[in-house]
Amino acid sequence: MFLYIRDYKETDETGWVRCRVLSFLDTAYFDNVLRVKEKYKNPAVELVAVENEKVIGLIDVECESQKGTVCSNLENGLGGMIWHIAVHPDFRRKGIAYQLLCEAESRVKKLGINYLEAWTRDDDWVNKWYLKNNFKAKTSYLHVFLETSKEIKKAISSSVQDLHPVQVFAHYTGAEKEIIISEYERIHECYCYQKECL
Repeated sequence: MFLYIRDYKETDETGWVRCRVLSFLDTAYFDNVLRVKEKYKNPAVELVAVENEKVIGLIDVECESQKGTVCSNLENGLGGMIWHIAVHPDFRRKGIAYQLLCEAESRVKKLGINYLEAWTRDDDWVNKWYLKNNFKAKTSYLHVFLETSKEIKKAISSSVQDLHPVQVFAHYTGAEKEIIISEYERIHECYCYQKECL
């Protein structure tokens, strides 16, 4: 396999989107589909892993120039948010995500970034990958999907005549997670991981 990592180019957008969609299909983020690549307000390190001119991996890290504008930690200086990290399913378990992370970390340090932050859902193998790569779990909250009429009616109502919510996505940040988990069918715990850039 001849693989190289380089800066993302606008001409990579279709390959970037395809790689991200395919890599998320068998995860808890299966329904988080993007049709175009995001653009960032702050400086960003945007890299792709390429084999035979095909995007097979990606990482996007948006970097703070002011504490607390992108990341949640106000104590450790400037942070870099990993918005996307993905490897095409046909190329997993070859160290590509690790290579992307190392290259991104090297580049963000040159921008004065002290730590990386990433948020992910409750896929065991993904969470283990972050821990294996020296990230530490910091906090979590719940992603709650209200998909049945009973669940929706219990949580919200519409004051607009003839407007009937069919599906709702919500964040639960309270302390009684067990109650929410017992009351709704589709729940994902969303974890925050942070890693110092050494």
